[in-house]
Amino acid sequence: MDHIDRKIIEILQVDCDLPLGNLAAQVGLSTTPCWRRVQKLEADGVIRKRVALMDPGALNVGVTVFVAVKTREHTASWLEKFAAAVNRMPEVVEFYRMSGDIDYLLRVVVPDIKGYDAFYKELIETIDLTDVSSSFAMEQIKYTTALPLGYLG
Repeated sequence: MDHIDRKIIEILQVDCDLPLGNLAAQVGLSTTPCWRRVQKLEADGVIRKRVALMDPGALNVGVTVFVAVKTREHTASWLEKFAAAVNRMPEVVEFYRMSGDIDYLLRVVVPDIKGYDAFYKELIETIDLTDVSSSFAMEQIKYTTALPLGYLG
């Protein structure tokens, strides 16, 4: 990956809907070589998907809850069952297996406390968990989908 590929990624992280001609001009290429580079970045899995970011409040899911999960089960079959259950829950927008004191961390978006309570009841009904701890985000101070590019070789 060279400096032109990095610039393409930098620009697309901010606006993936930018017309190809504009993208090409910003990176100093004509459209065909620029398009080939974008296609290669997609084929290589560097660009996984192009999406539109939505406003959670406008979609009535303005409450963010971080859910820390502990379990006594640490088998592949249990994780498969848990992951399948979580993947069926549209309120879960991020899901991580963690090191340290908690086993899994979920970021959940819901309209309100009542919505979270319904989610929580579904979660504990679906799979056996040792402990579930919820923290409600009071204010979003920083949010970005752009990854840092300074670590590229």
